[in-house]
Amino acid sequence: MSSDRQVAVLGVGMHPWGKWGRNFVEYGIVAARAALADAGVDWRDIQFVSGADTMRNGYPGYVSGATFAQALGWQGAQVASSYAACASGVTALATARAQILAGFCDVALVVGADTTPKGFLAPNAGERGDDPDWLRFRLLGATNPTYFGLYARRRMDLYGATSDDFAMVKAKNSKHGAANPNARYRDVVDIDAVRTSPIVADPLRLLDICATSDGAAAIVVSSMEYARAHGHASPARIVGLSTVTPSYPNPVIELPNFATDSAVGFDAAPTTGFKDSITPHAYEEAGVGPGDLDLAEVYDLSTALELDWYEHIGLCDPGEAEKLLRAGDTAIGGRIPVNASGGLASFGEAVPAQAIAQVCELTWQVRGEAGDRQVDGAKVGLSVNQGLFGHGSAVIVTK
Repeated sequence: MSSDRQVAVLGVGMHPWGKWGRNFVEYGIVAARAALADAGVDWRDIQFVSGADTMRNGYPGYVSGATFAQALGWQGAQVASSYAACASGVTALATARAQILAGFCDVALVVGADTTPKGFLAPNAGERGDDPDWLRFRLLGATNPTYFGLYARRRMDLYGATSDDFAMVKAKNSKHGAANPNARYRDVVDIDAVRTSPIVADPLRLLDICATSDGAAAIVVSSMEYARAHGHASPARIVGLSTVTPSYPNPVIELPNFATDSAVGFDAAPTTGFKDSITPHAYEEAGVGPGDLDLAEVYDLSTALELDWYEHIGLCDPGEAEKLLRAGDTAIGGRIPVNASGGLASFGEAVPAQAIAQVCELTWQVRGEAGDRQVDGAKVGLSVNQGLFGHGSAVIVTK
């Protein structure tokens, strides 16, 4: 990406992840104030507020940008609210970036926070026969872990992955998360603990699947000119961002659907699915490739899905992820550390905050401020996740 299309990350902040059941706005305000302090920017100087919505917290959650702006104290900033399921955070970030690059504002606050109920994430109440997310629960009783189990089975069948491979992912990420003060789970877990935890969606066990959590994350972004004028001579920068949708036909089932697209009528069935298509746009914008990455934060809803992401983002060829894991390449100290933050295995899902939290981690890493989980020499990092209904999400941060 040419330098005139980059934006600076002036500050990042988080509310630690946990499970308290308080108002989500409380968490968001803590994260926003931390990001503003990190940036050295006064709230009254923020020109644009971009909120990532939560669907579980009533009307304030649907208008999160204004909700957070009011809680911080109305000061007349322009505002927007975005929803893209688990990709909501990067969708909100994309909105702020577009405002800055278009010249409509110089400095913006991006914030997302969630309070989640006990148990599985589920659709809001109501009868909606034309809603695929409602239908999969009503017709199949298919929770998210049902899909995670199907993906794990697919990986075992295609590539010979084993339950111990999945357990190794959890063990790796728990070591990383133990060094992260914002993580909800900070105990180091070994493979035996995963092996003996209860089955949830065969072959996945309880410790293979991420929890649902409360939490918040925020970022202050600006134009490069604003950054330099306010004492940030060499800030972290967002140099690539992707919010792509799938291409037809998508041959791999995606949440919340319960069928794939038909490839009938196509000369050759596509060999790649939606998740393979998310990062190329970000790589192209940034002018880098997988070989240039120093670390990656990927969307480990389950241990098996983390292995899929190694291949989707180009760290290795299909079927090679287990080899990468077993060699220790994706652990801190390895060739390409993945989820140095501890990932969702250590945090759990706080839907509108988690894609923002990934960018917070990349920023700390490229600034060399990640403490005991620091990846040596980190200069280029990638985050990737995916929201229901075809929302891609990837960000490349460099310094």
